[in-house]
Amino acid sequence: MEKIVIEGGIRLEGEVEVSGAKNAALPIFTATLLAPGPFRLGNIPNLRDTVTIIKILESLGVKIEKLGEGEYEVDGTGLCGHETPYDLVKTMRASCLTLGPLLARTGKAKVSLPGGCAIGERPIDQHLKGLEALGAKIDISHGYVKASVDGRLKGARIIMDLVTVTGVMNIMMAATLAEGKTVIENAAREPEIVALAKFLTAMGAKINGAGSSIITIDGVESLHHVDFDNIPDRIEAGTFMAAAAITGGDITVTGVVHNDLHALTEKLKEAGCEITEAVKSVRVQGPDKIRPIHVTTAPFPGFPTDMQAQIMAVMALADGASIITETIFENRFMHVAELWRMGADITVNGSTSTVCGVRSLSGADVMATDLRASASLLLAGLAAKGVTRIDRIYHLQRGYERIERKLGSLGAIIRRE
Repeated sequence: MEKIVIEGGIRLEGEVEVSGAKNAALPIFTATLLAPGPFRLGNIPNLRDTVTIIKILESLGVKIEKLGEGEYEVDGTGLCGHETPYDLVKTMRASCLTLGPLLARTGKAKVSLPGGCAIGERPIDQHLKGLEALGAKIDISHGYVKASVDGRLKGARIIMDLVTVTGVMNIMMAATLAEGKTVIENAAREPEIVALAKFLTAMGAKINGAGSSIITIDGVESLHHVDFDNIPDRIEAGTFMAAAAITGGDITVTGVVHNDLHALTEKLKEAGCEITEAVKSVRVQGPDKIRPIHVTTAPFPGFPTDMQAQIMAVMALADGASIITETIFENRFMHVAELWRMGADITVNGSTSTVCGVRSLSGADVMATDLRASASLLLAGLAAKGVTRIDRIYHLQRGYERIERKLGSLGAIIRRE
């Protein structure tokens, strides 16, 4: 099994470009199911999850060709299936995003239940509630969700019981071809939802309010193929910003959207970082002494749960005690035990962690438990004294494109083994 090996203690400097956003690319791929192709999709990251969603679409009869670095042609003209197989779905929760578009275009869908996740249960009940409100008949049996509709889906008013990004995406995609108006209330506001809405609008959908808590969709009879470039990955950008903070480095991250990073930027400023914003780039200069901060995760525009593990690694070296509270997922402190192995002083009490900064971390053999946990160990290893070996790096490959190469260009001594 592959490992990442880091010789830590090096101040990172230089410029690094952010790849396309995984969490926007996956729903954009599934949205192509709503219309015949060919679509041209650009700025798509080369990740394990991208490969998986491509395999899922190909299993449904969609033709996909890689045109170049980060560029694909997707043609669903020959769509001939409506069932996503368990052996692919089990590796990636976002595969449930095929449910809405398949139902809207073909009138039926059979999708394997994605099951649990290392960071929490993450059920899809809100997806199903919304689709039922649009007129779908839902049957759950033998580990599959079977959805069907006679004729077209019908627009409806849907009030989400909780803020769910993928739930809103699924309902939004289904509603584009529904008859009449759909209103989604208490909608998630994440940039990835806005990106999907822009893609659907380019296809001919009528969507208003994406990025706010109320989204309105006026259904149309058909959609068409388009060319579309994906947005940059705000979590990857945030991870490089955190790398500058934890190593006392000087890193310019290019290809960013500043509004998407505002909550993180403000917290890094509180921690003592000097941050300079330019057109589509941000320069982060780490402090000599990291100041402790208090962080509470929240849906966008709040502090992202996907940056909680990384900011905890940074605070492990702060000059004082930080409080980090996780409100999104119930089991997202599994990286704490691995940071302990590197000398971090962290106490967990329910959904809150107290991080007492130490003078230094020490390299150790550690194991990644999920995608963002692996990023926190990577950051800790960059700053630690000695050698850190990170096992189970397939988690990293799900969300970070060419991460070793990018960090190496900033001066890190890092390799796969």
